[in-house]
Amino acid sequence: MASDGDKGLTYRDTGVDIDAGDELVERIKPHVKRTMRPEVIGGLGGFGGLFAMPKGYRDPVLVSGTDGVGTKLKVAFATGRHDTIGIDLVAMCVNDIAVMGAEPLFFLDYFASGKLDVAVGEAVIAGIAEGCRQAGCALIGGETAELPGMYAGGEYDLAGFAVGVVERDRIRDGARVAIGDRVVGVASSGLHSNGYSLARKALLDHMKLPLAEVADDLLRPTRIYVRALRAAMAACDVRGAAHVTGGGLVENPPRILRGGLAMRLGLGSWPVPAIFDRIARGAGVGEAEMRRTFNMGLGLVIVVPAADEAKCIGACEEAGEKAFSVGEIVAGEGEPRVEFV
Repeated sequence: MASDGDKGLTYRDTGVDIDAGDELVERIKPHVKRTMRPEVIGGLGGFGGLFAMPKGYRDPVLVSGTDGVGTKLKVAFATGRHDTIGIDLVAMCVNDIAVMGAEPLFFLDYFASGKLDVAVGEAVIAGIAEGCRQAGCALIGGETAELPGMYAGGEYDLAGFAVGVVERDRIRDGARVAIGDRVVGVASSGLHSNGYSLARKALLDHMKLPLAEVADDLLRPTRIYVRALRAAMAACDVRGAAHVTGGGLVENPPRILRGGLAMRLGLGSWPVPAIFDRIARGAGVGEAEMRRTFNMGLGLVIVVPAADEAKCIGACEEAGEKAFSVGEIVAGEGEPRVEFV
């Protein structure tokens, strides 16, 4: 065994730089501080993040969600733009729990790379902190892993974990959705964080467009709908809401419908961002495939009684989102589905 004075094999020799990890922790502390809530106990550096249950809940139920960003990361790697990908990570998690009526409380992240680049890591986590700020939740911890040989140079992976709380009798699971209810659609910012394998194949490989020409569209961050959802739920009787992610407009809305119901969406009742038409026309992707892969301009759909439709649209718009009357709930046959008319 080498003595303390010998220069034997070190962890850094294997490709793991503990000092770089320590530097990243110090650099992200100001970003994390911006996300703090009164319920946070302690700070970074413990074995676990501590968070007290918010006051005022009578019968609280915790709601959790986890997700990643998918191959949208490939665009970040290729462009060297890492400042918004963290917003996407938070959005994919908090939107999923917010549609169930939950107030997001705290967030954890997992950031893994083959060799840690401190500047890139700080940019990514600063984006995560910004997403948490927008969602009103605290970033209370995470893991930065340096895994030599696991990832190509300059690449990393991300995962996120969100926890929220909702009163038991205010859980929005779609159980009360009924025939005659109206559907309010809330605009997406574009692709959000789904369908990137197809989008990249269509735009970069099939159409051979320069990445610089489409980078802004591809990296535009996912909308965080927490404020809009909470405003809508305070203003009217939200009976169900669906975050439109993987599976697009075809597979997500039925998750809040019972058998024998269908969601009928009126084509042309909301604006479709140009990027979707560019993919469809330029690469010859069919309408059915587009709707099953992408959000097609609607990142969120909310179901309310007909009498509450205008109030729901107004609440979403006051919260900073664009909202539209896009359809209704009708009788269907068999399994719940979406109809396009």
